[in-house]
Amino acid sequence: MSQTHFDYIVIGGGSGGYAAARTARETCEHVAIVDNAETLGGLCILRGCMPSKTLIYSAEVLHLAQKAEQFGLEIPTAAANMSQLHQRKLATIEDFSEYRQEQLQSDRFTLFRNHAKFVDAQTIELDDGTRLTADNFMIATGSTVSEPAIQGLSEVPYWTSDEVLELDFLPEKIIVLGGGIVACELAQFLRRIGSEVIQIQRSPHILKEMSPSAASVVETAFRDEGIQLYTDTALQKITHSEDGFSVSFDHKGKTITVAAPYLLNALGRKPATQGLCLEAAGIRTRKSGHIKCNAMQCTSNPKVYASGDVTGPHEIVHVAIMQGEVAAKHATGRPADPVHYDDLLGVVFTDPQIGSVGLSEAQLKARNIDYLSADYPFDDHGKSILMEAKYGYVKVFAERATGVVLGAECVSKDGGELIHAMAVAVTLKASVQDLLKVHWYHPTLSEIWSYPLEDIADEMSQ
Repeated sequence: MSQTHFDYIVIGGGSGGYAAARTARETCEHVAIVDNAETLGGLCILRGCMPSKTLIYSAEVLHLAQKAEQFGLEIPTAAANMSQLHQRKLATIEDFSEYRQEQLQSDRFTLFRNHAKFVDAQTIELDDGTRLTADNFMIATGSTVSEPAIQGLSEVPYWTSDEVLELDFLPEKIIVLGGGIVACELAQFLRRIGSEVIQIQRSPHILKEMSPSAASVVETAFRDEGIQLYTDTALQKITHSEDGFSVSFDHKGKTITVAAPYLLNALGRKPATQGLCLEAAGIRTRKSGHIKCNAMQCTSNPKVYASGDVTGPHEIVHVAIMQGEVAAKHATGRPADPVHYDDLLGVVFTDPQIGSVGLSEAQLKARNIDYLSADYPFDDHGKSILMEAKYGYVKVFAERATGVVLGAECVSKDGGELIHAMAVAVTLKASVQDLLKVHWYHPTLSEIWSYPLEDIADEMSQ
């Protein structure tokens, strides 16, 4: 009989799962990975980060070409070729997916292409009846699209992000439900390739995880680009007929009904725990469905760990990888530091992008931390002006007594790249005085950080 007991078993072969398996394999001889996906690779590579950012970048190039006159250029026509756009995306992610598949299928691991469920605290059963035991397990099954209880939603053939990322034709008009990161990134992508877009968000602002000021900048950009954006709404009813979709919602005291041939449900995601039989292994979950974990990613079952979207608290690829590595080290008896979320880095790939790191202003106030802040707008900055990239600002938060940078946010062209300067500062606990020793090159977008840094340093010296 083939081996049925392992040192370490990972359920889910995405970024967090692979990171855990790779880390465990450093000290364990027998590591297994269980993944029943039709194609190996995980959400980020196949249906998330890589395909979406590939398409978003193409749409940005198109957007700039269509603004050629602003740059003194003559480009007679610029339009999306959906078939070629789709093929470029497939070619781009193929190398990434093939590399991950080679890693998962290497002889370092035993790979099971099955669904797994727990039958007791240290045993899983595969869908072919095989039972496997292990000294330790990692659950890294990711997330799936959420379907909130909105009248009619469960009865209509809506699209998810999966369908949008597989488009090989241009949808002439589409309704986007939601205002989170996925909803916003795809809404702008669809608008820029030529679709008429109606976006409906229930909260007062889109991107409610970001600061209201950051969200407001993106809302302005969306409306300037022609997205019909409704915020602070209450969805009432969704119907579908041969003519397409109809969505009714309350907005500013009125009931509004909009119609389109296509509907994108981007109202969030939920942990993919269905069918795992967590209760059989004594694994507890939160009300949200996320698996409860301690700082070392250990669940209520001391032999089972979890990482990534299935546990949270932040559904970000690099966080899933860090969690997977911490968990595997802890499970195999090696020193490990928990993920430090006060250094959290986040990026939204709209245009302008939003980059944030460290503690937000709301968190600083909630913790009663005495801090100083300063900001500077991009519409008064040389490089951004010549790039016609005038939306947004940078903002820095520093401890009043020491000047140590506690957090920062950047809303701008390439804000996801610019925020890393402050990510280094926050993680290494650099002060504004330290950062003012840096050669901030002119003219660059990055030099804008020097202005709020100088303002905070000046205030500290008074």
